[in-house]
Amino acid sequence: MDSQRRIFLASAARIAALTAAAGSLAGSGASAATRLNGAGYPFALGVASGSPLPDAVVIWTRINYDPLNAGATPAIALAVRWEVADDEAFRRIVAKGQAMATPELAHSVHVDVTGLEPGRWYWYRFIFGDAVSPIGRTRTAPAAESMPASLKLAVASCQHWEFGSYAAHRHLATAAPDLVAFLGDYIYEWGAYQLQHPQRAVRRDESFTLEQYRARYAQYKSDADLQRAHLVAPWIVTWDDHEVANDYGNERDELLTPTFLQRRAAAYQAFYEHMPLRLLPLGRRGFVDMRIYQRYDWGRLARFHVLDDRQYRANHACPKPNRGGSNSVTTRACPDLMRPERSMLGTAQEQWLQEGLKKSPARWNILAQQTLMAQSSQVPITRPGDERIWTDGWDGYPMARQQLLDTLQASGARNPLVLSGDVHTFYATELSRDAMRPVSRANPVLATEFCGTSITSSSRPQSRTDEYVAMNPHIRYGRSDKRGYMLLEITPGKTTTWFQGLDNVRDSASNIATLASFTVRDGKAGVQQS
Repeated sequence: MDSQRRIFLASAARIAALTAAAGSLAGSGASAATRLNGAGYPFALGVASGSPLPDAVVIWTRINYDPLNAGATPAIALAVRWEVADDEAFRRIVAKGQAMATPELAHSVHVDVTGLEPGRWYWYRFIFGDAVSPIGRTRTAPAAESMPASLKLAVASCQHWEFGSYAAHRHLATAAPDLVAFLGDYIYEWGAYQLQHPQRAVRRDESFTLEQYRARYAQYKSDADLQRAHLVAPWIVTWDDHEVANDYGNERDELLTPTFLQRRAAAYQAFYEHMPLRLLPLGRRGFVDMRIYQRYDWGRLARFHVLDDRQYRANHACPKPNRGGSNSVTTRACPDLMRPERSMLGTAQEQWLQEGLKKSPARWNILAQQTLMAQSSQVPITRPGDERIWTDGWDGYPMARQQLLDTLQASGARNPLVLSGDVHTFYATELSRDAMRPVSRANPVLATEFCGTSITSSSRPQSRTDEYVAMNPHIRYGRSDKRGYMLLEITPGKTTTWFQGLDNVRDSASNIATLASFTVRDGKAGVQQS
């Protein structure tokens, strides 16, 4: 926490005062939590872990007594103890310490627990006064030179509070994955503040300030099923647009707000405060320029290239008059789409990805990113230029997509897999340089893409998705009428993906079923339906 204090506390004297106050409270033992707040549980938002390395993992909590009333937690620094054990009963504690939960970071706690053994499970908890947090299970990544026999990976995205229960997270937790990848839209910036998932969506209370984003995260993290999903395994995370504002890109929002960067910085800070994320050094503008793209290796089995396609992208092509954000256009009517300098990832991230692919020792190279990468034309194509596309996704950045596919091919990285979210639909696709030409030796499949549906957020009717699949032969499967998540088993010889769909997203007790499954074999890009 020392670096966080330097960034966010006003002065050394202020640090000393906060630390002294927290130490006094912690020293009072069992009465501390009660004395700070007469009722409630300080770990109401649960615990989480993430960003696993072979010798380290980040553990997280936030001291919050009342998810809808941040003022219930006093605006002073609090000393929180933490413990990590190699058994669930905590008979063998391998690491422990004390961390400061400061109001400047919403009383969140991020502990980067180091010195751990590679490729093994651990259990962790936090203690504040007489209150003990839920016990979380986490694990470290395998040793760098090892070849694990398998990795069970859960993939989720898009969990608007207003559109259903988090039953998918309950089933995800039951599946007991080794790792969870969350691909964006962890929160949505608007909705009524209530602790039950409503039966009807109401657009209100949009978030603009740090306090409002913090309140939104607290609302979402109050859900018991989401907390369960965080308890079972470490997460790797990225963001999409709704952690900030719908369809924003780089430094522009839909309304072209002059002060948008202030809002973005508040949203980025709140994201960090609520994610089990290892914070990279911030630049001179602080959270205005928070880097989130990172790389995680799972021994020599898998390398995860976790991307950010929001912060560095070129402005949307051909927006509506006096607006930013997305539009639906034909490529003939929007020549700006084909400008070669229009990037989705930005130059620095593109170079970072190129280097990570080129040097990757992994059997499987996984691009964990936000939105559908496959071309998804909305009308039958009778001649080039007639394609009608949505400009917020990769279709809106066709030259950037082409460059990325060229990078994949030139890098020689083995078995590229693209994992996507955002569009609230299950897709299994094959990526080639020219999507509308048949696959051939001159136009090979370069990568396989699996796109997950949403945890709750609504989508188009299935009949419309069937039309999309018919118009785009490289999309081998599409299902938009179900909410849920993806489950992958990655082995040296193959990757199997299961699309898991709920019976009823409005029912917190809903059952779930496998809608379809696909296999990709080592050395052979493309999907085979199981």
